[in-house]
Amino acid sequence: MTENTPQLSPARRRALRAAAHPLKPVVSISQKGLTPSVLAEIDRCLKAHELIKLRLYGMERDAREALFAEICSALACAEVQHIGNLLVLWREHPKDDAAIKSAPATRRKPEAMTKKQAAARNEARSGKR
Repeated sequence: MTENTPQLSPARRRALRAAAHPLKPVVSISQKGLTPSVLAEIDRCLKAHELIKLRLYGMERDAREALFAEICSALACAEVQHIGNLLVLWREHPKDDAAIKSAPATRRKPEAMTKKQAAARNEARSGKR
């Protein structure tokens, strides 16, 4: 590991592996390998989720390990797990306010409808007018 990749304690790595178990792979890497656009997509996913899975297709074991190390050094993320064609990566969310402000807004609860509005909505749904 290089100096810019975070170090994980065995307990933290175990907890992250458990958290990653139900996740589906969010990025797939195949024929063209690690292109700049694929690297940018992995970076976006790490910013959004912290913990992600990658799936690799058609690569030998040594190539997978080299790819894993290259991704971790380029994006300053930690290697959590490498099993077969699946890689699990983790990078802590940034602590600055800009990242929090750029997060998507939460959904507001709809305001209460009047009986007249509810009746009009139900008529529109049923096709009556």
